[in-house]
Amino acid sequence: MSDEKVAAAATASENAEKTEKGGGKTKKKEKFVNPFSYTDELQSKFVNCIMKNGKKTVAQRILKDAFDEMNRRKIDDVMGAFEKACKNATPTMEAKAKRVGGSVYQIPLEVPLKRQRSLAIRWLLAGARKRKGMPMYKRLASELMDCASEAGFAFNKREESHRMAAANKAFAHLARY
Repeated sequence: MSDEKVAAAATASENAEKTEKGGGKTKKKEKFVNPFSYTDELQSKFVNCIMKNGKKTVAQRILKDAFDEMNRRKIDDVMGAFEKACKNATPTMEAKAKRVGGSVYQIPLEVPLKRQRSLAIRWLLAGARKRKGMPMYKRLASELMDCASEAGFAFNKREESHRMAAANKAFAHLARY
């Protein structure tokens, strides 16, 4: 018997053993269920901020397609990545300009919860809109994935806001005026 026939016979017997043990069977890939929800508060706020000229269904389609695109790019927990991206873009401190005694100071202040969310969504959408050459849902998916992995425009914007607040910590005592 030639070497090729021996190798083929060995391979065939290995494959037969695998199928008997159940090791040769391929597992079916689970179908992706889009986590988009009309009732989720964060998603509805996000849709309202995406929306232009009152076209809410277009905005909803963009967010749904962005979730699908994130799944296509091998993100297992799409909703978790979306929430993590929003959390990573949320600022806790910002520097606000205040006029005290004829001078303008950048005073570090804590950001209220409602403003934190609106800034995070605004920065995520601004980052997505700055990217060019792709449909909006792909740009949004890219920005969400970048921000979830602590990169991208929105994350950098938050870091810049925190750096400004830290740099002007000396003027924190002027916050009461």
